[in-house]
Amino acid sequence: MIDLIITNPSDIPIYRQIYNQISNLILNGKLPKDYGLPSIRTIAKELRISIITIKRAWEELERDGFIYTIAGKGCFVSADIIHNRQAIKLEAAKEKMSKDLEYYRGLGLSLDHIMAIMREVYHEDD
Repeated sequence: MIDLIITNPSDIPIYRQIYNQISNLILNGKLPKDYGLPSIRTIAKELRISIITIKRAWEELERDGFIYTIAGKGCFVSADIIHNRQAIKLEAAKEKMSKDLEYYRGLGLSLDHIMAIMREVYHEDD
């Protein structure tokens, strides 16, 4: 079973929390290609959330190429994602950083300040 952690008092919708966790597991190699994901009903029951919420996360994962569906069998990790894992990770990081940089620029921080903060925070997590 996949361990998912849902934070109810969060700005991130539950379906997006699920999407983020599953996509990260795939991108980090913790879910191999063709791995069968638990059924929507199983996850909804275990997390005590709506089937519709899980369905939306699965639909977005499929739309973005992380998983594929076989009617009557379930959802599975896509081999295409596995082959392009590094490029997808880099693109996701670039997209997130671009959004974050807008905020930091708005604070009037220079690139040198931003890089210094990133180095400090990155090393704190080691």
